[in-house]
Amino acid sequence: MRTDVVVIGAGAAGLMCALTAAARGRRVLLLDHANKAGKKILMSGGGRCNFTNLYTEPGNFLSANPHFCKSALARYTQWDFIEMVSRHGVPYHEKKLGQLFCDNKASDILGMLLDECQQVGVDLRLNTPVQSIERSDDGYRLHGSAGEITCQSLVIATGGLSIPTLGASGFGYQIARQFGHAVLPTRAGLVPFTITEPQLKGMCEELSGTSVEDCLVSCNGQSFRENILFTHRGLSGPAILQVSSYWQPGDAIEINLLPHLSLAEWLNEQRHERPNTELKTLLGELFTRKMAGLLAEHWFESRPLKQYSPAELEEVAEKLSNWQLVPAGTEGYRTAEVTLGGVDTREVSSKTMESQKSPGLYFVGEVLDVTGHLGGFNFQWAWASGYAAAQYA
Repeated sequence: MRTDVVVIGAGAAGLMCALTAAARGRRVLLLDHANKAGKKILMSGGGRCNFTNLYTEPGNFLSANPHFCKSALARYTQWDFIEMVSRHGVPYHEKKLGQLFCDNKASDILGMLLDECQQVGVDLRLNTPVQSIERSDDGYRLHGSAGEITCQSLVIATGGLSIPTLGASGFGYQIARQFGHAVLPTRAGLVPFTITEPQLKGMCEELSGTSVEDCLVSCNGQSFRENILFTHRGLSGPAILQVSSYWQPGDAIEINLLPHLSLAEWLNEQRHERPNTELKTLLGELFTRKMAGLLAEHWFESRPLKQYSPAELEEVAEKLSNWQLVPAGTEGYRTAEVTLGGVDTREVSSKTMESQKSPGLYFVGEVLDVTGHLGGFNFQWAWASGYAAAQYA
């Protein structure tokens, strides 16, 4: 079989690339080894797909080559994708920090992309793994369950290693290496931390499911102000997931549980106004009563406020606003939302996404060493990089 463009991977970046290339008159074959397109789209945002972010800018992305993402993001913006969503009548809403979610369900976004593909004649084939790829005289030759396929342009949109139950694999990295590309070390990103220190692990287990609103979590010079969530394995929630992308094994993280309060000042005010109130009762007004009780049990001796000196209340404030801990590790690719690292972007054109090692070979989306923050940024990178490659593939 002969076609103009083969896109491997029917996720967010692959779908965008396929529909855009076909819209400019290219014959496009979109292949995926899975039984369904866009599985990660369907599970994202709690099933409502946080499909972009109003405040997308290059600073929201991590890469060893930080300037690489600028060109694609400038040429296909969040407003371009929002226009498509609006044109298809998909209802959506903004949550905090510019995150856009479907009102109904994530399948609205996947359905929109599949409709666009169908309208422009993309040939989508699922359950179609590719076993091998080689250069041909005028492009690439693929062998797999669909037999032999030749194409002029080949786009690798296979994603990273995160959430293997959805079909993630290292196939894209394998192809990159085959054609001479360096692949930077990969690790799980946007991922919960695990805790093994017995006392803290016990506290996390007892508080499993408890969320603390508006915490400031910091690591290696990066800070994120969002919720945290205790789990039976450790810590999760948006602020933890964000900072995990900057954490390395052995690093400490710092958590300010109450960044909106001048805590020492507030505690001393309460001491004067309510001297007979117990510390754990007071903390129960800031956290859940269970969490307040456990904090008092593990960190402080709970007494009536009048029995504390200002210096002792200062120590309480310091512990709550500067809680330092060293995670044992992360939950790994099993629950990670993204993969850090990937195909070295210094060997890929930032304008076209084309390989500088092998003409006609393109890399888009998460297979590249570009990872966004939480909140729709990774999808915007998928749309932008897929669109950029499609202009040239």
